[in-house]
Amino acid sequence: MPIPVSWSEIAIRLLCAFLAGVVIGLNRSEHGRVAGLRTSVLVCLAACVAMIQVNLLLPLAGRPPNSFVMNDLMRLPLGILSGMGFIGGGAILRRDSRVLGVTTAATLWFLTVLGLCFGGGQIGLGLIGAALAMMVLAGLRAVEDRLKQDKRAQLSIVTSSAGPDESEIRALLLEQPFEIISCGFAAADAGSGRQWSYGLRWRAETAESRIPDAVSQLTARTGVIRIEWNQQGQ
Repeated sequence: MPIPVSWSEIAIRLLCAFLAGVVIGLNRSEHGRVAGLRTSVLVCLAACVAMIQVNLLLPLAGRPPNSFVMNDLMRLPLGILSGMGFIGGGAILRRDSRVLGVTTAATLWFLTVLGLCFGGGQIGLGLIGAALAMMVLAGLRAVEDRLKQDKRAQLSIVTSSAGPDESEIRALLLEQPFEIISCGFAAADAGSGRQWSYGLRWRAETAESRIPDAVSQLTARTGVIRIEWNQQGQ
């Protein structure tokens, strides 16, 4: 980071930070994320301006040890990175068992680092970082969707006395790639409906969200009154 800095160089740094925020922010807005275009641009520009301010204050840092004021200019960008934790934390949401916004929070933190790079004059490093960020956000999404992961669901079945019993239901579930991790049963009396509940686990692609064939087969069984299928997020 050079000590003398011209206004033309400051303009280049701000422009690079702006463009990086726009490119990455468009990707976030396109996917409907909480932190979209404007948030991304503001975060990257804020970090860039903070680092430019550090650069402008560098000539004031050379003070003798007995000076009344000692400038530790690197505390400013460190404070910016720490403060981003609050904004990133606000982008993370929890809905039941699903946690959303972690990638958005990481993107904001990374944009802060890019802004610090541009503001400090490391234009090449910032551009490489921005290109890598776009590769991760756009390119690895397809790879991530094809990875197989553990999925969980809760299956609830209400049957009449003429409906399938527990052994039939369990056999049908185990024909599919399901692992039964919990089960439950409820009935008021012998002549009323019976309710079976199962906690299931299986492996499938991340983007897979269709209703399994076993659930459709159970729906067609005689004596099945109601079926509830609730797939839990990861």
